[in-house]
Amino acid sequence: MLDPIVEFFTRVFHWIGRGIGLVIAWILWPFMAVGRWYTRRGWIVRGSVGLALLVIVGFYGYFFWQTQVWTGFNPDYVEEYKLEERSVSAGEQTAATQGGETRTCGRSAIVDVTADLTDFNVNENAWISSMLLYKLGFFFALDWDDTPFFDNKASFQRGINQAARRSAIELVDALGRVRGTSQIDRDLQNARGALTFDEETWYFGLSPFGPKTPTPSFYRSAIRDLRKFNDRLESCEAVFDARADNLIQFLDRIASDLGSTSDLLRQRSENYNSGWFDTRADDRFWFAYGQLYAYYGLLTAAGADFEDVIKQRSLGSLWDTTEEQFRAALNVQPFIISNGREDGWIMPTHLATMGFYILRVRSNLVELRLVLDR
Repeated sequence: MLDPIVEFFTRVFHWIGRGIGLVIAWILWPFMAVGRWYTRRGWIVRGSVGLALLVIVGFYGYFFWQTQVWTGFNPDYVEEYKLEERSVSAGEQTAATQGGETRTCGRSAIVDVTADLTDFNVNENAWISSMLLYKLGFFFALDWDDTPFFDNKASFQRGINQAARRSAIELVDALGRVRGTSQIDRDLQNARGALTFDEETWYFGLSPFGPKTPTPSFYRSAIRDLRKFNDRLESCEAVFDARADNLIQFLDRIASDLGSTSDLLRQRSENYNSGWFDTRADDRFWFAYGQLYAYYGLLTAAGADFEDVIKQRSLGSLWDTTEEQFRAALNVQPFIISNGREDGWIMPTHLATMGFYILRVRSNLVELRLVLDR
């Protein structure tokens, strides 16, 4: 009785093996044909083709390395600022120099964090979204955002940049001027313009008018302008208006930004349930993660810049809880992003998990705003 069964499975595995062999042969056939053509050419043609292939392999090797290595990534990066040791709000004249000849004022932690996050994006790491191979897509046929690989870092960087842009706008419109009636600070204005530049410009665009300045150059100029402003602020030559209503507006903008991202996650989670095979789920997840990563630092920085306001309104405990919830969200780092059903038991739903964390921190931001507005 066993012999027919063994023979049956032997035949099945034999045909499966032949099928796999045919598939592999079909995949390798173009490469083998090119190899035969290559070996029949003269040394000049072979040398030229070999050099071209070497350049292409080098470009792709560099691209793959940059997309997979996240230099300087650290969810606890805010600890390096030692903001708890600060004793003055941003723009406030330090007690040690009051009445003296040389005045010094408190630097803005929000400005420092915004500059450092941008530096992390374009100096510590390559800015992925404007790299030539990223723009060309997967072998010129498919946008990298539509693939399940090599796009996570780009989405993460864009999430950080979204938060940096929002902070730059608030610095220009409210924080870096007195009650919105004084003149706009030129350094902050330049930084805002540079950070709002599009994210994908390479050296050459579709325009027939010649080469363009790439995106990372604009972001690097924003870093210089932000740090220049903070140096002037430290010398009491610039303004940081650390009032309660400005803090309310800043929290409102962060909550609104996170609300938009929460809705983006919700739509993807509700309308697509392909589990590990949803090639756009990772983009949504890492964009949201990048925002939380940046806003964790910016909220902590705001706690230092508005130190007096937080003390006067007795917000210390609630503020600390909000920071802790931001940090807790950064612990969610799955190796593969899955967008399964919420009641599924095989494929998890990481988008819903991230959406939960975003709604939780947003709820705390709204509560902070309500207390400040009393």
